[in-house]
Amino acid sequence: MGGKTYAPVEMIERLVGFDTTSHKSNLALIDFVADYLAGHGVVTARTFDDDRRKANLFATLGPGGAGGVVLSGHSDVVPVEGQPWDTEPFRVVEKDGRLYGRGTADMKSFLAIALAFVPEFLRRGLAVPVHLALSYDEEIGCLGAGRMIDKVVEAGLDPAVVIVGEPTGMHVVNAHKGTRAFTTTVTGHEAHSSATQRGVNAVMAAAELIRYLATLGDEMKARADAESGFDPPFTSVHVGPIEGGTALNIIPRRCVFQWEYRSMPEEDTDEIIERFNAFAATLEPPMQAIAAGCGIETVADCRVIGLEPEDASPAERLVMALTGDNRAAKVSFGTEAGLFQKAGMSAVICGPGDIAQAHKPNEFIELSQVEACVAFMRRLIDRLAQPL
Repeated sequence: MGGKTYAPVEMIERLVGFDTTSHKSNLALIDFVADYLAGHGVVTARTFDDDRRKANLFATLGPGGAGGVVLSGHSDVVPVEGQPWDTEPFRVVEKDGRLYGRGTADMKSFLAIALAFVPEFLRRGLAVPVHLALSYDEEIGCLGAGRMIDKVVEAGLDPAVVIVGEPTGMHVVNAHKGTRAFTTTVTGHEAHSSATQRGVNAVMAAAELIRYLATLGDEMKARADAESGFDPPFTSVHVGPIEGGTALNIIPRRCVFQWEYRSMPEEDTDEIIERFNAFAATLEPPMQAIAAGCGIETVADCRVIGLEPEDASPAERLVMALTGDNRAAKVSFGTEAGLFQKAGMSAVICGPGDIAQAHKPNEFIELSQVEACVAFMRRLIDRLAQPL
């Protein structure tokens, strides 16, 4: 086929150039990738969100049928608003051996390099299929990949290996924590701030809840397993955005905060939310004694499934052979790998860049990491010219 070709850095520039912040559509990027693949004779399939503003994209290179390798990554990125960037976030700037731009590390570079190698995959010929999987809304709870994975399962493709290209410095990762995220809304009762006995201060009630979460966090820290391989080696508890109150002289009626915890594999993933809800229930009676409409409501925002270690799994064996690693690491950040594993596929994480650069202003990837991923793809092509 006579489709357009891109060098890896050129493809990184193209993908980063699409503003796919999670609250926006990713369809322009998906259209570009679909058109690029079509130019090489590759058929693509999409699965959409409910509003059809976002899509996953799945494509197969080489022979059809079961087996093969999935190269997977998310197309969305986190916001740049309020961050002090020195460059335009959605334009790649090369400087001092680095590529700067939103998504360079997390994780458009992996996708771009895989896409840049499509002509080479096709030219060499594959003994087994290579599947490309691009998802939406990973950054807000791995919301999109499940729909794509369901279609893969329904089609009976049964990939032998899934490589999720999150930034690991091109080292093999076979485990990550699971995440539970929540939004808690405290409803109080407004009154003049000089008459605190007549009101219910939602902000102060929220502060008690947050203090309790901090106590739970300290308790989890005390359970730390230094030999676990995780950093930190305990279930972490975190409170993020909080908003409440209208004016200093008004007792706040409403306070909302978001929070999460990231569980160690052996921990009961329901323990913290159950204990939090039980504590919240103890705060409500005195609140409602002043005003019946007061209360505390917590809703689940997302649940990211952890990736369980499977030593000597097909994915681990293949990727270790390609990277030269002799042991797999564990990470605390979440990925879509656990979803593939839950669906019965052997999955590991391995991709270019450093997670320490993710979600920050002036996000970057070292060009040496791009080169390492390029070398990895070449070794993968050599390997897949023979049956796995």
